[in-house]
Amino acid sequence: MDWGTELWDQYDIIEKHTQSGLELVEKYVKFVKERTEIEQNYAKQLRNLSKKYNLKRSSKDEPECRLSSYQSFLDIVNEMNDYAGQRELIAENLMMNICIDLTKYLQELKQERKTYLMEAKKAQQSLESTYKQLDNSKKRFEREWREAERAAQYAEKTDQDINATKADVEKAKQQAHMRAHVAEECKNDYAAQLQKYNKEQNQFYFNDMPLIFNKLQDLDERRVQKLAQGYILFSDTEKHVMPIIGKCLEGITKAGTNVNEKNDSMVVIEQNKSGFERPGDLEFEDYSQGINRASSDSSLGTPKGPMDLLGKNRSKNFWLFSKKSKPTVTEDFAHLPPEQRRKRLQQKLEEICKELQKEVDQSEALGKMKDVYEKNPQMGDPASLASQINQTSQNIERLRAELNKYETWLAEAGGRGDTLRYKTHTFNNNGAHDMHSPDGAHSDESTPDASQAIYAEFDDDFEDEEVTAPIGKCTAMYNFPGASEGTISMQEGEVLAVVEEDKGDGWTRVRRNNGDEGYIPTSYVTINLNK
Repeated sequence: MDWGTELWDQYDIIEKHTQSGLELVEKYVKFVKERTEIEQNYAKQLRNLSKKYNLKRSSKDEPECRLSSYQSFLDIVNEMNDYAGQRELIAENLMMNICIDLTKYLQELKQERKTYLMEAKKAQQSLESTYKQLDNSKKRFEREWREAERAAQYAEKTDQDINATKADVEKAKQQAHMRAHVAEECKNDYAAQLQKYNKEQNQFYFNDMPLIFNKLQDLDERRVQKLAQGYILFSDTEKHVMPIIGKCLEGITKAGTNVNEKNDSMVVIEQNKSGFERPGDLEFEDYSQGINRASSDSSLGTPKGPMDLLGKNRSKNFWLFSKKSKPTVTEDFAHLPPEQRRKRLQQKLEEICKELQKEVDQSEALGKMKDVYEKNPQMGDPASLASQINQTSQNIERLRAELNKYETWLAEAGGRGDTLRYKTHTFNNNGAHDMHSPDGAHSDESTPDASQAIYAEFDDDFEDEEVTAPIGKCTAMYNFPGASEGTISMQEGEVLAVVEEDKGDGWTRVRRNNGDEGYIPTSYVTINLNK
């Protein structure tokens, strides 16, 4: 069943129905937009909530951050932030797949409907115009036929009138004949117009309008189908992210199961134990001995008086329950309990060692560069590096002194000094390789300083370490003698394997096929790194 057959005479109903259908699409689009705004606001509030309670904003050195309960709370906050991202994705997909798509489709339907209605109106106007022509032709035929009858009656009356002349009779007959001819022509024209109108009316009701109505029916059915798809998308949009949302919720559950109360208790103990021994029993203080003692004040084990008896214990506080005043922070961390002091000193030593290693590497690079400048003046002025070399040497000496100082404190606190080692081989200010002094100054092997005794174990970087895999190749553009320690010679056009990139000091570490390794000036080669 179709509209063209069953609703051939319901143009107004069809026009109203199709308009109502388009309005329903607009209403649904508006509904989805408001849902989208709700999702966006919800996601924004979730993100703000996650940001507010994110423990990353606090210092990472806070003791609580190592507790599983705190870490799990941080995981929950992060999962909620990811959850908010999924709500944003829902809002975005609703807007793109429903609102924007349906709005575009709606505009196309409106234009198509407008075209069909204009075709229907045009066909209606054409039929009405033909009907007007038919009506005019009919009225003219009626009028001319009456005139012809009157003319015929007048001619007959004139012919019977004995007083009428022959000429009058002839004239009246001619007039009647002429009117009859005109009436006959109008009759034929009316018949032709009637035939034309009937044909157009048949075309209008059995072909043109049914075709237009069927097109409107197809348009409406496509509109309903598209709207139904939009209804399904409304649900599927959220279903598609449900697995990820489920993972977020699983992550929250996992965060709860990861809480380990026993481990948290151990962390609290490890972070806060003082290392002190628990106080022993107080001795009985016999004040009667002060009365019966001999006159001599030099008796062994005999206190001089009651106040002296109290002296060794009166300063003891019931520190377990007393309010502790804030200790004065000292450089050697002596204000901390023994266990905590050892940890802080150990941490400080590791920081100094890392900084010292950085300065040693810098000194080594400057020494190589100076040596190359002295042998190849065209590459640069060695004197330009003097200030940097001097500053690096001062930094190394300063760090050594700090290292020695903190090592001494650590030894006093009962800790060990073999925390980290740093490379001590470098170049002195003259470009010579020195195995003992990172700053390039000569150091007598028989009298090393205190920090050297603990940290200055030679780190055989180039002898004991495993062979590094090449990261690319390079081709020499110029000859390089490689006369200084740590460098390697090369000839123009020679291809070498790159094992370490330029770290900003102008040198690249390369290796030959025979295994020889060393540094070359980066500007002397063209480098192709592996991707």
